[in-house]
Amino acid sequence: MFERIREDVRAILERDPAATSALEVLLCYPGMHALWAHRLAHRLWNRDRWLAARVLSQVVRLATGVEIHPAASIGRRVTIDHGMGVVIGETAVVGDDVHMFHGVTLGGAAARRVKRHPTVENGVRIGANATLLGDITVGEGATVGAGAVVTDSVDPGATVIGVPARPVD
Repeated sequence: MFERIREDVRAILERDPAATSALEVLLCYPGMHALWAHRLAHRLWNRDRWLAARVLSQVVRLATGVEIHPAASIGRRVTIDHGMGVVIGETAVVGDDVHMFHGVTLGGAAARRVKRHPTVENGVRIGANATLLGDITVGEGATVGAGAVVTDSVDPGATVIGVPARPVD
């Protein structure tokens, strides 16, 4: 557990030039706090403690402004910069080393109990207020520009911007 926390703190220190110390990250990064609480909520969810998991996720939402459904799968060294307004839906899958900014939504596009949220592969960067909808995949190392609305899968290494999101050359 402590090694995972050290990994998370190092990831923030590497990605956020405003982060000046490990102590600052431990105390002042609500996106990180939300991710740590999600790990506990996810364990509860996987042990069929659904109500406890949902209540915990809502308390964390109130405290941090970050809403992560307890069933969502979140990888290692994921960072949420600023955090406020981030929403990660129930069937979302987020790989390792993903960095997202405030206002990001990984939302559903189906009203049925199916895989309805995005899969974000390793090393993806998602800009502020980007919205990714549906059972799409954002390929490894891709970048989603700020404010983009993504409803189609994104190739690995590609950069997409705009509404609707389109690749840039």
